[in-house]
Amino acid sequence: MAAGSQTPGELVITPVSGKAGIADFVDYGYRINAADPNYVPQLRGEEIGKYTPGENPFFEHARVQLFLARRGGQIVGRISAHIDELALTQPLDQGMGPGTGLWGALETEDPQVAEALIQRAEAWLREQGMTKVLAPMNLSVWEEPGQLVLGHDHPPMVMMGHQNARYQPWIEGAGYGLAKQLHTYDLDIKREFPQLIQRIVQSGEKNARIKVRGVDLAQFPREVKIICDILNDAWSDNWGFVPFTENEIAYTAKKLKPICKADLIYIAEYDGEPVAFMMTLPDLNQVQKEVVRPNGKPTLLGWLKLALWLWKPKNADMRVPLMGVVKRLQSSRMASQLAFMMIEYIRRNAVKHYNGKRGEIGWILEDNQGMVAIAETIESKINKTYNIYEKAL
Repeated sequence: MAAGSQTPGELVITPVSGKAGIADFVDYGYRINAADPNYVPQLRGEEIGKYTPGENPFFEHARVQLFLARRGGQIVGRISAHIDELALTQPLDQGMGPGTGLWGALETEDPQVAEALIQRAEAWLREQGMTKVLAPMNLSVWEEPGQLVLGHDHPPMVMMGHQNARYQPWIEGAGYGLAKQLHTYDLDIKREFPQLIQRIVQSGEKNARIKVRGVDLAQFPREVKIICDILNDAWSDNWGFVPFTENEIAYTAKKLKPICKADLIYIAEYDGEPVAFMMTLPDLNQVQKEVVRPNGKPTLLGWLKLALWLWKPKNADMRVPLMGVVKRLQSSRMASQLAFMMIEYIRRNAVKHYNGKRGEIGWILEDNQGMVAIAETIESKINKTYNIYEKAL
């Protein structure tokens, strides 16, 4: 047999490069998940952009290597391995820190292929000088972190991952231990909040030092900067935190602007200073599940339905992906009061203007006591759990 040839049935894992390789990487994800009734295919162009240097600003501060596994010339698995240079600068006791590598986007139907892919990702991280790994991360902690372990029976909301249940035992079998759990909380938004919450909101409305307002979409870049400044301060001590860069802020704002509604994103000011925010997004996945074909490409009619929905979401459930209060207020009663005011105002708008019935808050770190307390006080319940694993290399 000639040198470099492979035997039939031999598993070969190769690094991905170039547009064609990235397209193969993305398209395999569509194919393997097509039969899952709760999988929501994302737009193919956006998925390709996510893994393309020069399009996703994550690559400006990250080393990324995609891998594809083939057997008999057919793709049978994929994984990404990556190192976020900003994560390396974070304190070790916050989960990231020096020597921390990441992998994610694992897809295969074969446990032996999964084992080989994980080993290949680990080997690449070791070659890059990493000493531990957090996984899965696809790609950053701000995108689709964790392995879904609870909630496979319903589709994910916008910007949340949906990993097949088979991966949990495969990851744990590869020597990974639990590092952190992330939860999302389900809420019936048509039901009014308890009287305690109503009294807290009314008390805040009487305080002349507090102003809670919707964002001004005509000043979108300014509003985005205010939100991100609060976010980077509010979350800076959280486990897994990595700051947003200016280019990531602009990139994310451009992607989210079509589904951002002025009456669903609020900023709270205290003595004229922005100190808290709450971002709520109509669940784009609701319509994408209907109009985006399994290959990530809508039909012409699908594009039209998507555009109409973006213009005026109807019967739209809601997700709160981000909220925060500046650090100096986090231990005060003011923090929870501002949070309850924003939640209540957005809840009313979601029901009145979009006929929303369900809301989802999160993800929330399992040990974020302040956010967990707020979620429980408004009588929301955990509906999805994601595990982030760690392993010494």
